[in-house]
Amino acid sequence: MFYGLNVTYFILSYVNHLMRTGTLIKQLGGEEAYYAFIPNFLPPQLRIEDDLYTSLSTADRFLGRLDGICELLPDVDFFILMYMRKEATSSSQIEGTTATLNDVLKAEAEIPDPAIPEDVKEITNYIEAMNYGIKRLSELPLSLRLIREIHKILLHNVRGRDKLPGEFRKSQNWVGAKDIKKAVYVPPPPDRLMTLLDNFEKFMHDDVQMPALIKIALIHSQFELIHPFLDGNGRTGRLLTTFYLCEKNILKKPLLYLSDYFRRYRSLYLDKLDAISKKDEIENWIKFFLEAVTEISKEAVELSRSIINLREADRKKIAALGKASKRATILLEKLYSEPLLNVSKIEEITELSKPNANALLKKFQNLGILKELYPERKRYRVFYYADYLNLFKD
Repeated sequence: MFYGLNVTYFILSYVNHLMRTGTLIKQLGGEEAYYAFIPNFLPPQLRIEDDLYTSLSTADRFLGRLDGICELLPDVDFFILMYMRKEATSSSQIEGTTATLNDVLKAEAEIPDPAIPEDVKEITNYIEAMNYGIKRLSELPLSLRLIREIHKILLHNVRGRDKLPGEFRKSQNWVGAKDIKKAVYVPPPPDRLMTLLDNFEKFMHDDVQMPALIKIALIHSQFELIHPFLDGNGRTGRLLTTFYLCEKNILKKPLLYLSDYFRRYRSLYLDKLDAISKKDEIENWIKFFLEAVTEISKEAVELSRSIINLREADRKKIAALGKASKRATILLEKLYSEPLLNVSKIEEITELSKPNANALLKKFQNLGILKELYPERKRYRVFYYADYLNLFKD
């Protein structure tokens, strides 16, 4: 996941100055020779100037506002559920998946659609890994063991399932080419792996005097530099941000998901990571990370307000339904966690008979709350909460 200057330029740069981030070491010899990057132990010596302090102050302020959503939203859990789906989709798309958020919702609702890409499974695995990790933190600290468990879930029965899911690599990997000698980044060889990972794990839990968001930025970048798995390093590394924030009680709920920002600025994201090892630009990476925290926190707060406004508007609509308003309220609340559904699901949610469920569905359509997903279908009709789902679109 590292792109940028070629290896020749990288080697020459070492002649001119000593890198804080690591060392380039020659591996093998003759025609088989290549260079692998050995990251230095954390923490690095940082050069924190005024612009970085400003970025940190802004990110902290907006992260605090995001944490306040827990008091702002009547039910923060449904917000987290949808936001987590969007995070999973974006993080997987950075790695090349084509499935969309709507594909994920269809797959979860078991809605038959031959157009759903097979790689939607990678996204649903990501959601499962996120939920598992957050729950597991109540009994196991953020650790190499937990990281392996998460990785195993991510690669279960998807692309990369033959690349040691849940196990740190025992062979050399590289990024950006089929031939290691042409690779744009070669991480440390396997015999250096456990020493680096031991330092990485200790850094996550030590009491070094460092702002939490800067520490999280370093955790993410160091994980990508080490590249401890044969596949799935990017997705695993991005999950660590949310896990760390939750474990340290910096956020009351898992509300910060940065992958959508990284997806939007994918080339810049990869370039900033790449420049850590190529040009020693640690501070530029941290600043980019802090900008992501700021922007995503802002957007999440605005999104929560939009959801509250939508919820109140639609509650007013169904209040005019008279006797049907009680069951209608039950259905409306369920739509925030399951925005795609069919008549059978409405029967299950409201405990109405099929005729009465159809009648309630018709009322929701007339009010503009539910729309039909495939109007041309005569059977297997599916409906969706259009205004709600539109809030999560780019």
